[in-house]
Amino acid sequence: MESDERRRERLKALLASQKLAVLATHSEGQPYGSLVSFVSTPDMKQLLFATTRSTRKYENLTSDPRVALLIDNRSHQDSDIHEATAATATGPAEELAGEERERFQRLYLERHPYLEDFVSSPTCALLRVQVRTYYLVNRFQEVTELHAEEWE
Repeated sequence: MESDERRRERLKALLASQKLAVLATHSEGQPYGSLVSFVSTPDMKQLLFATTRSTRKYENLTSDPRVALLIDNRSHQDSDIHEATAATATGPAEELAGEERERFQRLYLERHPYLEDFVSSPTCALLRVQVRTYYLVNRFQEVTELHAEEWE
């Protein structure tokens, strides 16, 4: 059986290898999915993404900050069902401002330098998800919960 440390290493590798995630929000119970560029903090307890304030996802987040982000390494091959790894991160999202935004924006742009004009726009919000739980799925049916608050 795989240790929690090994699972966290596998999660860290997945987060480092992927640049896009599917963000799930909702409005009055109606789910809504969006593709976003993301980056993880080194401790994996926070995920960052950006969006303009005029988007449906931003509107949904202002009424309910609870989100899920799906990150996976599928290759669109039949073998993905048995070989792909996926992680769903859940937690509340909040818009960053001031010095905190500046600090996290640098981290975001290290990963996505081609989005500098977009992220620097006054209409763009930089959001941070405080990850509470990762649901790590491997080999189709191996599901593990990793709780960020339990990490050192």
